[in-house]
Amino acid sequence: MERRLAAIMDADVVGYSRLIRSDEDGTLAALKSLLADLIGPKIAEHNGRVVKFMGDGVLAEFASVVEAVRAAAEMQQALAERNEVLPEGQRIEFRVGVNLGDVVIDGDDIHGDGVNVAARLEGLAEAGGVCVSAAVYDQVRDRIELPFEDLGEQRVKNIDRPVRVWRWVRDTAASLSKVDPTKIPLPERPSIVVLPFNNMSRDPEQEYFSDGITEDIITDLGKASALFVIARNSAFVYKDKTFSVLHVCRELGVKFALEGSIRKAGDRVRVTAQLIDGLSGGHLWAERYDRELTDIFAVQDDITQQIVTALKVTLSEAEKSLIVDGGTKDVNAHDLYLRGRELIYGIRKDRDIFDQATALFRRATELDPNYAAPYAGLSMAYILDWQNHWSDAPERSLSLADRFAGEAIARDHQEPYGHLVAAMAAMFMRDYERWAHEADRALSINPNYAHVLNLRGSFHIYTGEPAKAISLIERAIRLDPISRQQHVHFLATAYFVAGDCETAATLFKDRIALNPGTDLSRAFLASALGHLGKLDEAGEVWRELKEINPRYSPVEHIGRLPFRDPSDAEKFTVGLRKAGLVQ
Repeated sequence: MERRLAAIMDADVVGYSRLIRSDEDGTLAALKSLLADLIGPKIAEHNGRVVKFMGDGVLAEFASVVEAVRAAAEMQQALAERNEVLPEGQRIEFRVGVNLGDVVIDGDDIHGDGVNVAARLEGLAEAGGVCVSAAVYDQVRDRIELPFEDLGEQRVKNIDRPVRVWRWVRDTAASLSKVDPTKIPLPERPSIVVLPFNNMSRDPEQEYFSDGITEDIITDLGKASALFVIARNSAFVYKDKTFSVLHVCRELGVKFALEGSIRKAGDRVRVTAQLIDGLSGGHLWAERYDRELTDIFAVQDDITQQIVTALKVTLSEAEKSLIVDGGTKDVNAHDLYLRGRELIYGIRKDRDIFDQATALFRRATELDPNYAAPYAGLSMAYILDWQNHWSDAPERSLSLADRFAGEAIARDHQEPYGHLVAAMAAMFMRDYERWAHEADRALSINPNYAHVLNLRGSFHIYTGEPAKAISLIERAIRLDPISRQQHVHFLATAYFVAGDCETAATLFKDRIALNPGTDLSRAFLASALGHLGKLDEAGEVWRELKEINPRYSPVEHIGRLPFRDPSDAEKFTVGLRKAGLVQ
């Protein structure tokens, strides 16, 4: 095979699928014109060669890395000027990546790691932006009048080694090394996101294992009251995506990020982990562990301790024991639990998933009868069955969920997951005292538990103290800023019960924007609009609701909600009556 060193440019249209759905013919015509009249000529102007147009992008190679970067920057500048005079729906933006590397020649095409890295750099770029590799930056830094910013080493999909990335700064004032004040402000406590560890096992069936270890580390760090730890749901939004760690930290409003990889093969496991400063991109700590699989618990403990040390966090004696103690020493029981938990968290939820998950949890309890987590897993599975009616006797599932939650707590009262499911079961059983007690117990163990903060806040909503709910739910949203749509519904409900229907309506609209298929938030929004006298708008929301769920019943809906005082529940019905939507 013929090889050569080349500068490779990979450019891709931002939001191509969305543009095609909006106007297929117009988008294809505009893109064809751009490629022929702007992008192709710009590449040729800088002595480059278009290798191929790929529908929504272009691959080009250059003999000169300086010319490749100039072409990329000038192309993006010309596109930005073109877009300024177009309506927003007709604008086409590109991301561009430039790499210097060895390529394999295949006729007119090129392949190899040099091309693959260019594609990953493109994925890291912002709309209208350019990202280059360290090899490119080293060649152009003293030869080109363009400002670049170091984004540090980034771990990208299907590339074993981290890639050092530099970003072209079109406006030098908009530096990523400073937190944008319009974004989420940093907490006073040291703040961190644990990004999903990459599965390097070459076996997609092992995803549950890398995900499980990631979540265990999130849980352990969350037990440190001096830390601010982003919730699992928001962290896992970045799974299988190419991203800049600095961008993630800015988006989540945290200063630090932990990322790593896991390779599991037989009875051996290799774990790499690195702690990154999300403002500078610098590495505070990094380690690689090559261990027997039975040492995985010690590896997790060491990673947690190293992070705590690097961030200069002081743990109380109780927190030290919470992080190190508990769980199981049986790797097979732990493995079964991780498999079951992955199923429960999955998008697909049905009878088959329920049966698989409960079978895995039961086998884990057989291997280690004193292991609390799988009992908590069984409790969550039966709560979901009670809600969705998968099993042959779902009417028994709530009592089973309550029983399994109790068994989890009896085996390890320091396991926060057991207290979470106990609080959930108590909520549905309208056992208000136990609901509050178990939620408080979970938060005393893990003060960063966003799900429990929301659950504790909802207790105040349904027991007539909505003002107390607001700060708790806002804390849950701050810890879980990306996956926040469920929390927003409860925050809106708190304002609704408190009588602030204006704020409630705004928040319900936000929730509908986040989850367009919701009937629940639309019903409350219609009621809030009724209280505000906005009858036409309430009627339109109600028509949308009926299109989504023609069988929706407000009586059944409000009857399911655990309001302790019927007068609080009546506010919902009164608003619908004022809007003329119910009798």
